[in-house]
Amino acid sequence: MAFILSAQREPDFLGAAFEHYRAYLAAHAEAFPAGAFALATSDWYFDFRDHRCPHDAWLESLSVNEPASGERNECRATEIRVRLLGAYHDGFIEFRYSRVFRYTMAAPAAERGLGDWLYDEFRVSPDGRVIHEIEWAGFGEGPESRWLIEASDVEFEWIPS
Repeated sequence: MAFILSAQREPDFLGAAFEHYRAYLAAHAEAFPAGAFALATSDWYFDFRDHRCPHDAWLESLSVNEPASGERNECRATEIRVRLLGAYHDGFIEFRYSRVFRYTMAAPAAERGLGDWLYDEFRVSPDGRVIHEIEWAGFGEGPESRWLIEASDVEFEWIPS
């Protein structure tokens, strides 16, 4: 179930779709991981005028790591880091998912990159994990790219240039 992604925001993104999303967040506040809930309910995260807002940002880097521990490095985990050049090109946005349970990253057309970070939303899984779904605008070369990351929580950092 999504709320403000492409299929849900047409034709009235600023109206009903966003109100349904806010109601969903309020109804699930106790179940949400703290970092994701703070972002989703902040007054700046979805405000395109705010330089920290990821809308229209560009991907700088993506890393998927599997840090290991144990005698034979047999205890493994997955972590993901995403670094974006902010939409105003005056800083960087970093997302860190330190304990990832699953992820999918589809880029049907990425020859020129993913294009702009278009829209994203945070949802909570039945297990109390954050689900972060992200749509990329692309360059009109086919279907948009879409990422889905399920993690224990998400950390966000704004790094001014």
